[in-house]
Amino acid sequence: MIPLVFGSSLPSPTPPEAVETPATKKCGSLTGPRIFPNGSRSGSGNGFPPFLPKEVEKIKDPHARNLARRMERLPVQMGLYESCIMSSCVKPLVQTKNNPVVLLHCFDSSCLEWRCTYPLLEEAGLEAWAIDVLGWGFSDLDRLPPCNPESKRHHLYQFWKSYIRRPMILVGPSLGASVAIDFAVSYPFAVEKLVLINASVYAEGTKGLAELPRVLAYAGVSLLRSIPLRLYANTLAFNDISLATTFDWTNVGRLHCLLPWWKDATVSFMSSGGYNVIAKIKQVKQKALVICSEKDRIIDYKQTLRLRCELPSAIMRLIPDGGHLPHVDNPTSVAKLIAGFAHNDRC
Repeated sequence: MIPLVFGSSLPSPTPPEAVETPATKKCGSLTGPRIFPNGSRSGSGNGFPPFLPKEVEKIKDPHARNLARRMERLPVQMGLYESCIMSSCVKPLVQTKNNPVVLLHCFDSSCLEWRCTYPLLEEAGLEAWAIDVLGWGFSDLDRLPPCNPESKRHHLYQFWKSYIRRPMILVGPSLGASVAIDFAVSYPFAVEKLVLINASVYAEGTKGLAELPRVLAYAGVSLLRSIPLRLYANTLAFNDISLATTFDWTNVGRLHCLLPWWKDATVSFMSSGGYNVIAKIKQVKQKALVICSEKDRIIDYKQTLRLRCELPSAIMRLIPDGGHLPHVDNPTSVAKLIAGFAHNDRC
């Protein structure tokens, strides 16, 4: 989960009816009673799904290991004549009567980022989905689609239309906040509320990185997954963690980088220009919870105040001891805020 901050449309469709979709017909999907058993298959004696890199065995964090065991891939149809993308996620065990919480992740990360907070949300009675954004995480991208913001948005919509099909509380940390805002403005009927955590929403895309020659782009992307850079990123993102934990969380954060298509997907995103949602912020119509950490060393507090002022219907909450990714290092506080906001807007 590297906390770099980069900032970019398909027409907005009408809300779909809650019926079988093309994706469920062509690829297979959840049908019948909406009860979600843990369908992850064992790729080893430790119960990890077979699509995870074997290096998952080396991870010591029990929360990461537990959430990794629950990961699975669901088919998502990107277009009428396109093949399915087997899309990685953690899905809820049981559907509740309330609208679900859908958890995104930050730049170049995966749903394992929610390893500490996810179980707390379930304990709070929430139906929670943790979804890997297209191009990151553990989806099968052997047939690589474009990984620009438009494709990421379309993939999330197709996932929502195939499996969730109700207005959701969409949660985005860091660059995931840009993903969430971009989606909420494009598909307002699919989003009931937004939760934005230490939001990176004022970057103007990848700028000059989009113009790099491909040889240099691939060299730069290779650096992104290097252990020294990831270790340095973790020292910025987290406060007061041991060296052993820093190394272990580095292994968690770069696990998806070991998949064979990771370089191509990341170069595709960087070359596209990345996210630029500055003009969309004031178009957000949903209620929003803006969470910021007192000890965030990556996003300036003034940016969070600006976001709070520019969102029409937002409340702001401060986590005193959290770093840039409080859902990892301060999960109890984050889960309490999300649960309160999801249930009755009180947090």
